[in-house]
Amino acid sequence: MAIDVIVPESAQKVYESWHFAPAVRHGDLIFCSGVVGHGETPEDEFRNAWQSLGEVLKEAGVGYQDIIDSTLYIVDLQKNAAAMAKVKDEFISKPYPASTWIGVTELVIPGARAEIKVTARTP
Repeated sequence: MAIDVIVPESAQKVYESWHFAPAVRHGDLIFCSGVVGHGETPEDEFRNAWQSLGEVLKEAGVGYQDIIDSTLYIVDLQKNAAAMAKVKDEFISKPYPASTWIGVTELVIPGARAEIKVTARTP
């Protein structure tokens, strides 16, 4: 069975150079790869990551309300958790998905503070 990859036009270069799909579909589930944002402040960076994730979800035909599970990898978790929680709430509302937050020492993009990985379901 072929993998049903989901690649927004804005992520095509990453797909070709890093050799991974921003998301894949299996049945009624959408598995998104981790997304890293950019920005001067933690809030700006986290907001950019959630917005980029939204582009992937949109390409898959779903939205933030369809997220059923999230895993957040956060550098300096205790320092950045409150900012992530505040920004996350701009995008995620009830009923809230399952969620795991993991403190890490670094991410693949130098200086990145967080990576967000989600699974969504098609309505």
